[in-house]
Amino acid sequence: MTPDILFQYVPAPATLVKKEKLSDFVTLFTFQPDNGRALMHKPGQFIMLSMYGVGEAPFSVSSPPNATGSTFELAVRRIGNVTNAMHEMKVGQKVGIRGPYGTSFPVQDFVGKDTIFVAGGLGYIPLRSLLHYQLRHRDEFGRIIVMIGCRNPSERIFIDQIKELEAREDVEVYETVDCGDQNWCGNVGLITSLLPHVEIDPDITHVAMVGPPVMYKFVIQQCQARGISRENIYVSLERHMKCGIGKCGHCQINGLNACVEGPVFKYHDIQTHPEAI
Repeated sequence: MTPDILFQYVPAPATLVKKEKLSDFVTLFTFQPDNGRALMHKPGQFIMLSMYGVGEAPFSVSSPPNATGSTFELAVRRIGNVTNAMHEMKVGQKVGIRGPYGTSFPVQDFVGKDTIFVAGGLGYIPLRSLLHYQLRHRDEFGRIIVMIGCRNPSERIFIDQIKELEAREDVEVYETVDCGDQNWCGNVGLITSLLPHVEIDPDITHVAMVGPPVMYKFVIQQCQARGISRENIYVSLERHMKCGIGKCGHCQINGLNACVEGPVFKYHDIQTHPEAI
């Protein structure tokens, strides 16, 4: 068994090198594989992370492919046994890593095109990998339009980075919350309230979307009403992967294994699959 194949089945050790709180429930973890090898992931892919003695869980890689080193980032919400244990970790502690797994956003198809990023809830976490890849290769892409929605201001993440995006002249950022508070001065409403305010050229516009499934249906309707082809709409179907290699069937969607044939799908390819969206 070659090292690359072995890496798909046996967790390889990695060390926590940095930990940053993003909100009351979300923390950004930076890991360094102990073998010094880059993760070699593509935007939209995920890894399986093992907390020794606790369990294993899937996480989308939030950082872009690393061209200069081997560290990678996971932004994780505290919600279960594995994530609770992660949030108690100290810098220097070790985890096990398998992957990367799954399909990715086809970055070459986005070259020369305008991209609308639609991030609902924690959807910005996996989209950040594609976004920062495009920013790193900014001259290869057209307009970058970022739309972010969450339930309330306290759930916003990567706030400082979003401010930096807003300050750039080559990125358009639109943000909304379902319910504002006394300090929120931005848009209030569902993420679907943002798209009508943006002028687009549907013939050269691609959409990359991650968020709760209920969001997909209505954003896709808006995109198609604006003339964007279903061939150019990409969604990530976040199911709870268990094995990551299409063996256990835990993440099946009517015959599709989301861990192998997804998690990133072209809408054209899944529009007729019940339960997909």
